[in-house]
Amino acid sequence: MNRYRAIFISDVHLGTRTSQVDALLDFLKHTESDMIYLVGDIVDGWRLKKSWYWPQSHNDVVQKLLRKGRKGTRIVLVPGNHDEFLRDFQDSQVGGIEIADRTIHEGADGRRYLVIHGDQFDAVVMHAKWLAFVGDWAYEIALVLNNQINFIRRRLGLTYWSFSAWAKHSVKKAVNFISAFEETLSGEARRQQADGVICGHIHHAAIREISGIHYMNCGDWVESSTALVERQDGQFEIIAWNTSKAALIAAADPEGSGAAGSGKQVEPLAA
Repeated sequence: MNRYRAIFISDVHLGTRTSQVDALLDFLKHTESDMIYLVGDIVDGWRLKKSWYWPQSHNDVVQKLLRKGRKGTRIVLVPGNHDEFLRDFQDSQVGGIEIADRTIHEGADGRRYLVIHGDQFDAVVMHAKWLAFVGDWAYEIALVLNNQINFIRRRLGLTYWSFSAWAKHSVKKAVNFISAFEETLSGEARRQQADGVICGHIHHAAIREISGIHYMNCGDWVESSTALVERQDGQFEIIAWNTSKAALIAAADPEGSGAAGSGKQVEPLAA
């Protein structure tokens, strides 16, 4: 079992067919932490309004989190744009889960991190919501293509490859948007007198320094299956569960005995 000081998860999009809930359940099974931050878009209210989709596996994720909470893990949920209905419950608790529009995480070294989903600083979401819905529809198509491509790759014995992540890296406008988003969130952290920012929203996992601010993005659980973790020594890393699972389990249990150990660092994803 890998034990962390804090785990940050965003953009699970429960309620959609493309949510990689099996990978998330597996990740939660093999990890423990003092704190879990759910950094927005955990539930996809947009999709559920159009058509109801909630299989048992999606309910299992909720139940797994609630069980961790009952066992002593502090869980804080910071809503995003897809689960914005939860903002009506901010500054309260639901099932033992704290809900806050934004919060501050204090690292093991005393540094302060603004935890926020990030949609508040996306001009499309804030000022042209209809365009955001169109973009969501296009993204859903990309994820369907992604699944088909990876089905063929598995049949050929090839590893997982993210079509949508490749597109975001390759299309100039997408690259520029990501860069602007990162700089804007870093600027907000500076205004809040925080040392860093931890966010989600753009499905692009990253750890980087931006003008003296420690910018970190959790990634997502619809294409990359990534989470941000803080180790007990205060170091942060990104775990891509689809590609890192075997190494992390082996590091936690080198003799295969089931004894818990400390996870070794996984190379952060390049932005």
